[in-house]
Amino acid sequence: MSATLITGLARTTAPQTALRRFLALDAVVTGANGLAYAAFSGPAGRLLGIGPATLFGLGLFLTAYGAGVGWLASRRRPPVLGVQLVIEANCAWVLLSLASLLLWDAPTAAGLAWIPAQALTVGAFALLQQLSLRAATATVGSGASRSQ
Repeated sequence: MSATLITGLARTTAPQTALRRFLALDAVVTGANGLAYAAFSGPAGRLLGIGPATLFGLGLFLTAYGAGVGWLASRRRPPVLGVQLVIEANCAWVLLSLASLLLWDAPTAAGLAWIPAQALTVGAFALLQQLSLRAATATVGSGASRSQ
C-alpha cells in the first residue's frame, strides 16, 4: 500500500494523525462489536451458532480491548510499544478467527460468513496501523516532525 493511499484513507498527510485515526476507528468498531456481543449474546449466539456464554465473554473482552485501543488513540503520540501490541493482537485475532472455522463444532451459515468478514476487517486495521506506525516513526526519526 502506498503512502498516498494511506494518507488518502486517513484524510491527512500527518503520519501521527493517520495512526491515531486508524487506532480510533479500530477502537470504535471493536468496542461496538463487543457491546453488541455482550448485550445480545443470546440472539447473536443463535444467529452465529456460538454459545451465549462464550459470546458474552468475548463481548466483555472486546469492549475492554476497544477501550484500551481508544486510550492509545487519544495520546498525542501513541507509544510505539502499545501500538505494536495492538497490531500483534489484531494479527492473532485474525489467525484465531480463521482457525475457529476449522475447530468450531456447529457454526451457522451466518457464522461461516461473519467470521472471515470480521477477520478481514481486523486484518485491514492491523495493516493500516502497521503502515501508519512505520511512517510515523520514520518521520520522527528523520527529524521532520521536530521542526513543526
